[in-house]
Amino acid sequence: MEKRELKAIIEALLCLSSEPISMEQMFKVIDEAEEKRIHEALNELISDYNDDNRGVSIIEVAGGYQIVTRPQYDRWIKKHFALSSKIKLSLPALETLAMIAYRQPITNPEISAIRGVDSTGVLKTLLEKRLIKIKGRKKVVGRPLIYRTSREFLIHFGLKNLSELPTLEEFEQIITSEDKKEEK
Repeated sequence: MEKRELKAIIEALLCLSSEPISMEQMFKVIDEAEEKRIHEALNELISDYNDDNRGVSIIEVAGGYQIVTRPQYDRWIKKHFALSSKIKLSLPALETLAMIAYRQPITNPEISAIRGVDSTGVLKTLLEKRLIKIKGRKKVVGRPLIYRTSREFLIHFGLKNLSELPTLEEFEQIITSEDKKEEK
């Protein structure tokens, strides 16, 4: 199989998939080519997309690869679809999601103790939006559910893995600088 054809197959797979495609999935689908050649073709395709200054790029996200629109074109994409491309979350939902992301695995009683209010409704919303998932039950009295962030969380926030989350110190600096901008 020629490299040009291999790149076209990878591009077609990425275009049609709504989820990131892992290298293992590509290897299974394109079983006529060597894994090394598939990897080389993907890297060349990523480079092609970056060099051509296209409206889309190929990124590595949540353990796979996906074609995504470039952020600088969001305004026109939103206009075209006449709706927001992002999941809208309330401040309590964002607060709860941040707690789960930074302290996972964590239970509802632990979240509620930190927030000072019952978080059951917020957790239900985050589960419905598939940003969190239930990992199991904690082996304590009452056996509360344990929550973790999901693969969709990584996809939504464009993260390869949780280690790409800003540190709590960086997060505080971002919040502080945003607050100063609002004051002006």
